Amino acid sequence: MSHALLPGTRAPVKVWTDPWGIEPEATRQLRNIGALPWVQGVAVMPDVHYGKGATVGSVIAMRQALAPAAVGVDIGCGMSAVRTNLTDTQLPDDLGALRTAIEAAIPVGFQAHADPVQPRRVPGLATAGWDRFWSGFAGLHDGVAALESRAARQLGTLGGGNHFIEVCVEQGGADAGRVWLMLHSGSRNIGKELAERHIAVARRLPHNAGLPDRDLAVFLAGTPEMVAYRRDLAWAQEYAARNRAIMMALLCGVLRSAVPAARFDEPISCHHNYVAEESYDGVPLLVTRKGAIRAGRGELGVIPGSMGTGSYIVRGLGNEAAYCSASHGAGRRMSRAMAKKTFTVTDLAEQTAGVQCRKDAGVIDEIPAAYKDLDQVLAQQADLVEVVAHLRQVVCVKG
Repeated sequence: MSHALLPGTRAPVKVWTDPWGIEPEATRQLRNIGALPWVQGVAVMPDVHYGKGATVGSVIAMRQALAPAAVGVDIGCGMSAVRTNLTDTQLPDDLGALRTAIEAAIPVGFQAHADPVQPRRVPGLATAGWDRFWSGFAGLHDGVAALESRAARQLGTLGGGNHFIEVCVEQGGADAGRVWLMLHSGSRNIGKELAERHIAVARRLPHNAGLPDRDLAVFLAGTPEMVAYRRDLAWAQEYAARNRAIMMALLCGVLRSAVPAARFDEPISCHHNYVAEESYDGVPLLVTRKGAIRAGRGELGVIPGSMGTGSYIVRGLGNEAAYCSASHGAGRRMSRAMAKKTFTVTDLAEQTAGVQCRKDAGVIDEIPAAYKDLDQVLAQQADLVEVVAHLRQVVCVKG
């Protein structure tokens, strides 16, 4: 579909879904964002839903300003997917044992490694720039100094919520049956701590007085506060990317132990909570994608669904009207609290039939029915991306 315009905003808010179908709270947020004097424009993805400060599924282009809440608190959260040389017939018969082995290798939920992972000891992990990266911790916001040990031990860990690790099988086409590995995670606790501290700083700045939503407070270019946030933001985005790289290397090791013939292609990786410097119509902008991926022409990306509906590998079409972006997933259609009230463990088991995964009360909020229809979300952004592969999970690990 082509986009529609959300009426009544100062800056154009372009919507790749039915504007009247967006939940009222999210619509209010989008109007607040579109009213900010620094905003050049907003692109709203079909997986849009309410978020803290800024809407999840929004791409916000600003001139000489940056709102930390428009990035989100899980800085650098994103996806990584790797195609293997295996087919589903080569997977172990006991997928439960494979899932257990994954959970033993990669801590989930609030767990962390007992000792920090030594990257140079992880087979297949690229370690270029590691010392330079980790030495950057010393320059982060003063308030996180005591968290260095925790941050080190959480590198290579999944977390909880909608973060996941999956073994998937390609559907249809010449490569039907091909096995893929996929995971979704971000910057763990350290990204959250940095984001919340900088949001608090932004709220106190005089130029943010009188905003329609105090969580939309911005930093302005050329100020010490902006410099400090950009420094910490860049470090946290790299932390998230390295976190996923460590997990993917560990995951490949688990599969290789189960199936020694396994070989792996180069990963497809993409942030979906981050900032990039980009220019459109000759105007240099700071583009924040909160629940959105970059989809420049020819760029590969990953758009996951839920723990029972599979995912898509996509190729960007470079649509500049959307700031070369696409959705980051299916998007929630109901809150976690509502999902827990609405569905039962029996519903969860039915909706994840055929998937080796948790089927207990602790993950009811991740039930497939709590998410939008992924195929519809893809159809609504046909001018943003094209489908490369459709994957269905056979193993799903959640925290």
